[in-house]
Amino acid sequence: MKFLRLIRHLATTRWSTRRHFTPQVREAIEQAIGGCEAHHAGEIRFVVETAFDLPELWRDLPPRQRALQLFGQLGVWDTAHNNGVLIYVLMADRVVEIIADRGIAERIPQPEWQAVCRQMELHYRAGGFRKGSIAGIEGVAALLGRHFPGRHGSEQELPNQPVLL
Repeated sequence: MKFLRLIRHLATTRWSTRRHFTPQVREAIEQAIGGCEAHHAGEIRFVVETAFDLPELWRDLPPRQRALQLFGQLGVWDTAHNNGVLIYVLMADRVVEIIADRGIAERIPQPEWQAVCRQMELHYRAGGFRKGSIAGIEGVAALLGRHFPGRHGSEQELPNQPVLL
């Protein structure tokens, strides 16, 4: 299993990630985040990572643990109301993880986040990267809107632009 994962990560290139997440797709993601954030009290951050480097593969780093690392590195945890949500896509493993800050995670059960992840993965497998990304953002927004309606002011705490690593 480790060997197959190693091959997948070595074969997945930044070019392929940029081919799926074109400037138009990234713009659509940014617009979707901005539009959705106007209807709930959450802050969404979207990250796409192409593949792990050899040290991470050697340690068999799980995608969820990497998502948690990025949650901290990108300051998603550092919102005034503990309302940050990270949508993390790992292209080489073809998985999506959603990490919610403690203010949100205590009210929305993990299976609800996982359902949004699986929906995105289905679209991605079919080649629908724009559609899957928008569906994921809207799925997160629906959960946030149900549990955290309204905005805490108009301040934008996290950038809406997706990050490609």
